[in-house]
Amino acid sequence: MEQLLALPEPPDHILIETSGLALPKPLLKAFDWPAIRSRITVDGVIALADSEALAAGAFDEGETEGSGHDSPLAEVFEDQVNCADIVLLTKADLASEAVKAAARTRLAAIAQRSLPVIEISEGVIDPRVILGLEAKAEDDLAARPSHHDGADDHEHEDFESIVVDLPEITDPADLAARIERLAREQHILRVKGHVAVAGKPMRLLVQAVGARVRHQYDQPWRGPRHSQLVVIAEHHDIDPAAIRKVLVG
Repeated sequence: MEQLLALPEPPDHILIETSGLALPKPLLKAFDWPAIRSRITVDGVIALADSEALAAGAFDEGETEGSGHDSPLAEVFEDQVNCADIVLLTKADLASEAVKAAARTRLAAIAQRSLPVIEISEGVIDPRVILGLEAKAEDDLAARPSHHDGADDHEHEDFESIVVDLPEITDPADLAARIERLAREQHILRVKGHVAVAGKPMRLLVQAVGARVRHQYDQPWRGPRHSQLVVIAEHHDIDPAAIRKVLVG
């Protein structure tokens, strides 16, 4: 932040994109840093919610066995929503009106204050909608409740990721089917990365949320054609050997 502010022409806005599993409130607290707190304000917190996954109950509460807490994914999602100033309902083009209505109902049940919810497709949103919110979120922490506030806060090490190296493939549809199998059998939450396809100069971009897999050629390879996928799941669902067996064979 200090380096950005020291530029000859400092930016008007700075967008911070966190991990999809990030807790937003600790980031807000970081804006109390003396060198920046008088120069920057958090204009607003933007949460993204997958329409179909939300409607299907992917983020519903459900106590993790023996933990005394809701499932880690439910807690993270609730923290993100309740820290937000606006929610973008993503992949709206893939969801029916009934699915989007169900997603909005679930959001309303989670949110502890009224939030604007905007449907978007392909991640496209007019910047004028999400910039200039003037929420001053760093001064409004009390109105943004978190599962991780207070003396009973517990360690949030519930998620784990592994990186899987793949050989060059010949059939993207077969790889997509393997990823869908991981979601069904091993409860994998996310898969993302780039893959080399035989005879194709472009790299294959792979993005999966649960059993929904999307892949497309995004740009030519620059440097070695190195295929890698990042696989994310709850800690107790990560079995590196089993995951690699499904993906690589």
